[in-house]
Amino acid sequence: MSKILITGACGQLGSELTTELRKIHGTDNVIASDIREANDQIGDGPFEHLDVMDKARIEEVIEKYNITVIYHLAALLSANAEKNIELAWKLNMDGLLNVLNIAREKNLERIFWPSSIAVFGPDAPKNDTPQNTATNPTTVYGITKVAGEQWCAYFYNKFGVDVRSLRYPGLIGYKSLPGGGTTDYAVDIYHKALAGETFSCFLEEDAALPMMYMSDAVKATIDLMQVPEENVKVRTSYNVAAISFNPAEIADSIIKQLPGFEIEYAPDYRQEIASSWPDSIDDSAARSDWGWKHEFDLDKMTVDILENLPIIIEKAES
Repeated sequence: MSKILITGACGQLGSELTTELRKIHGTDNVIASDIREANDQIGDGPFEHLDVMDKARIEEVIEKYNITVIYHLAALLSANAEKNIELAWKLNMDGLLNVLNIAREKNLERIFWPSSIAVFGPDAPKNDTPQNTATNPTTVYGITKVAGEQWCAYFYNKFGVDVRSLRYPGLIGYKSLPGGGTTDYAVDIYHKALAGETFSCFLEEDAALPMMYMSDAVKATIDLMQVPEENVKVRTSYNVAAISFNPAEIADSIIKQLPGFEIEYAPDYRQEIASSWPDSIDDSAARSDWGWKHEFDLDKMTVDILENLPIIIEKAES
């Protein structure tokens, strides 16, 4: 039985991935960790306070629990990274290199590390951005992801470390609050809609971006980690896609369920970041290599969020 460590477990993706992996592998076999305190979203189970820039501390946790697999999610996200570029580089790069070196030294079974559509810059095709194309990002977050992809491929090819990666689009979930990403408007908008508030969007109404519901993101992550090694043919990071929409389209989807909802637009520095990213992604390599298939379209996602988010809000307030 694999013993799994998740770094950044209190984040938006980490909290839901922790819950799902504990359903699959058993609560005691999945150790959540974060530099923050444990939150309610990750539920009961082993938790360790962990700074991923501290290699000795990571090794201590691995030895304590006999860890064989790491999902390394700890990072500073796009919008927050632009506010503190030196910390973003240090956290995103040193943390990854610590995990990769430990995996090599201890011969760990498998590593997952998330990349992002932020690797693409304005010279990449905007529509159906292919798996292999120019990766010249204009943000420090994107720079760390391009470098990280190359480190992952290097450690696989040079040392045989079985590290796997996905280029996530914007991720949308209802179980935790936004974490400082450029696509987080598509999370916050549902909170404002249920509160009966007008939503002020920091992107332009026609700013289309690739997006994915959190349930699909968790599914893609676990699917990739479960396939045989020979099926994983991309050792930088796989494009994965589900849906693409702009703020006006998500607002229309919400209005179908909440007719009184209103949105206004006040673009800020995050619009420049969004403008450098693709409108849609070609993920045919993931679909052919290991059978990736998404389940949620925009309206199905909206219905699911508006049904479940009030329950989460009520629990948080009680």
